[in-house]
Amino acid sequence: MGRFLAGTVAVVVGLFVAGAIAVWLFKALLGALFYIVVGAVVVGGAVWLYGRARRGLSGGSRNQRRLEATLATWRQRQR
Repeated sequence: MGRFLAGTVAVVVGLFVAGAIAVWLFKALLGALFYIVVGAVVVGGAVWLYGRARRGLSGGSRNQRRLEATLATWRQRQR
């Protein structure tokens, strides 16, 4: 009876330790994933805001600037 009780206690303690390690690892991985997602959202938002500000400060659209550059090049060649 003593060996059975000792074996049962050892199994229960082993399962408890394995479960505690698994929960700790799961929390660590989820925490790291959370920080990665938050960082990606912050960086993506900053890039988006930078693009909006740059487009707001420059005149016209990208196509309009390309057409103006093409026209300027054509005029220089036609002199």
